Amino acid sequence: MATNVTNKGLDELPVGADALIASVDSDDIALRQHIFDMGLTPGTEVTMVKYAPMGDPLEICLRGYELTLRRADAARIRLADAHVRSSTPAERDRLAAVAHPAIGERSSRPHESGAALRVGAPLSLALAGNQNCGKTTLFNQLTGANQHVGNFPGVTVARKDGRMRNHPEVTLTDLPGIYSLSPYTGEEVVSRQFILNEHPSAIIDIVDASNIERNLYLTLQLMELERPLVIALNMMDEVAANGGTVDINVLESMLGVPVVPISAVRDEGIDELVEHAIHVARFQERPTQPDFCATEGRAIGATHRCIQAVAALIADHAERAGIPVRFAATKLIEGDHLVIEALGLECNESAAIEHIIAQMEAETGTDRLAALADMRFTFIEQICQASVICPRCSREHARSVAIDRLLTGRYTAIPVFAVIMGLVFWLTFGPLGSWMKELMQQLVDVFTRACAAGLLAAGVNSTVRSLVIDGVFVGVGTVLSFLPLIVILFLLLSLLEDSGYMARVAFVMDKVLRHLGLSGRSFVPMLVGFGCSVPAIMATRTLPSEHDRKMTVLLTPFISCSAKLPVYGLLCAAFFPDNTVIVMTSLYMIGILAGVIVAFVLRRTAFRGDPVPFIMELPNYRMPGPRTTLMLMWSKIKDFVTRAFTIIFIASVVIWFLQTFDFRLNVVADQSQSLLAALGGLLAPVFGPLGFGDWRASTALVTGLLAKESVISTLSVLLGSISGDALASLFTPASAYAFLVFTLLYPPCVAAISAVRNELGVRCALAMFALQCGIAWTVALVARILLRAIGLF
Repeated sequence: MATNVTNKGLDELPVGADALIASVDSDDIALRQHIFDMGLTPGTEVTMVKYAPMGDPLEICLRGYELTLRRADAARIRLADAHVRSSTPAERDRLAAVAHPAIGERSSRPHESGAALRVGAPLSLALAGNQNCGKTTLFNQLTGANQHVGNFPGVTVARKDGRMRNHPEVTLTDLPGIYSLSPYTGEEVVSRQFILNEHPSAIIDIVDASNIERNLYLTLQLMELERPLVIALNMMDEVAANGGTVDINVLESMLGVPVVPISAVRDEGIDELVEHAIHVARFQERPTQPDFCATEGRAIGATHRCIQAVAALIADHAERAGIPVRFAATKLIEGDHLVIEALGLECNESAAIEHIIAQMEAETGTDRLAALADMRFTFIEQICQASVICPRCSREHARSVAIDRLLTGRYTAIPVFAVIMGLVFWLTFGPLGSWMKELMQQLVDVFTRACAAGLLAAGVNSTVRSLVIDGVFVGVGTVLSFLPLIVILFLLLSLLEDSGYMARVAFVMDKVLRHLGLSGRSFVPMLVGFGCSVPAIMATRTLPSEHDRKMTVLLTPFISCSAKLPVYGLLCAAFFPDNTVIVMTSLYMIGILAGVIVAFVLRRTAFRGDPVPFIMELPNYRMPGPRTTLMLMWSKIKDFVTRAFTIIFIASVVIWFLQTFDFRLNVVADQSQSLLAALGGLLAPVFGPLGFGDWRASTALVTGLLAKESVISTLSVLLGSISGDALASLFTPASAYAFLVFTLLYPPCVAAISAVRNELGVRCALAMFALQCGIAWTVALVARILLRAIGLF
């Protein structure tokens, strides 16, 4: 039964109620465009699902998927009508199965030259699609690559290239997820620029078959580019399992492009997709370009006339700029500044176009952005009505709703999150991680003793034996013993991300991070930082504003990455064996607290202003695939071992050389006379107040800038062992804890610093380096003073 609540905001809609959108009144043009691109167009029905535990943001359901946004932004979305749904719509009958046409059995418009590319000629294919539609999974299937596959919007933040299996002439590019060709975030810009500027031979548009209505919005814009295009209708296994049906032939006929049903995760339909993609690329078969704006209705007719009129005016400009005319016309109507600059219109032409647009707005009773979005979604609705049978409620969605009652519930979300993260740290640093580390250490010791005995029996020179055993084996072997801890932490964080839980954490924590000048989307890169700072810094490209992105980049290094685990594990085992988990947890908490304080300072100084709106899709929960999990584990093991035998190997050899010889290259009997002692002694006084003013400790911290694992390899080489007695000659419990705090907070490795430089520039990277050095020294000093004052250690 309907109840009129005309002119009320979406933020006032009760949980469980439905409403029709009347208008979107945001003054931010980019945000308004993004809201329309996500499907929130006038006339669309939305359902209020829930409010976050802290009351903000909120979750709504529209067009078959869940979306989150803040209450302040929801208040700008006005409602025409609100009601409680009295019954669910009846399901339609399943469509009858029909044969799917093979290659060449459809009408197509060939390339203007009419000439096909020769067989074996190099081809480039671009994978484009919405976030979470399965692009990276398909990329892995097609290329055999081991890219990380996650169930969180924005897992892919940069393009990835690979050679197609069995087709070495074909280069495949996996692009970041994009909702439309009006990019809102940094990674979406990457996708648009590649598609427009790199001119791939063909585009493979991956469409989530379980949510065709939203995914086809991008498809219509890709069709306007007049590039060879094939649609990969992914996740068809889920649709079929839930009783849904898609008439592929009708879908192809209405869109004018080949459509191939596939399941990337099950490797079904991939061969047919490859054949179609190579075919349209080689013969340059473009979409037949149905005029999808020419549908019934006065408003749609006005939009159609506007597009056609603008296209006629700019045809010569678009041809000179190398931009398809229809695409240029629609982007010009939207006010896309990149297209406007590329066309180089005269003032009188721009004025004429504005007059045409104003006429369209007057006829439709809405503005240009809403009119174009409504035109596209109206056509998409007609397609879905004719070709798609959706199940009443998929198993994946029903399962997600049930799980969310606990994981995002008002009273359970934050306690459950604390329990989950506590379990992650307990498994990593507790009995399981400790047992696996000790087992690895035993294996390394056995191998080291065997090699030492072999070298001695072979009569190898003592200096060379020292290099191999005391330099390489002690340095590299010590770091390798911590491999199990790193693998466990990466594995557990990956499982959380692959399942879809990370997106819920961002939803729950948005209000907390807003007080720090960030949005909930910033939480995920920071959480990734527990694994490694480099991908965490790169993941900030998913953030829609420079304000949020820069702040998140600068704060992420305060999160303790897994490379620091060897340092923590070594000193905790030596000085705090009975309180390892407590000490480890305190370090992580200090890192988070330091980041919070820095965020407060930055928000009130260099980064004044409010964080950008929080608009994010909530994917269904999915069980992480065993193959994906095993691939990730192998990838992390390979990466760690590669670092151990490159950076850490070189660092160990250099440290051994410097601590073995003096300035005259004579072997020293006392390390204090070595090259390393002289160089390390220059920095040692800086760390004197912190309790570790020994040249060996300062040297270890310097090598840690290459890779944090090098701190342990350096200490191992310099001390000759990493036993408790050897470490006791260098640290007291209080100074050991101060050393841990300094290791936690001082600048990350060179790779992470380089990532900051790439994202923000040299000046910001240097500023971050200086800031972290100062904070690390100050906090370590305070920690040592407090511990000595209370006599805790």
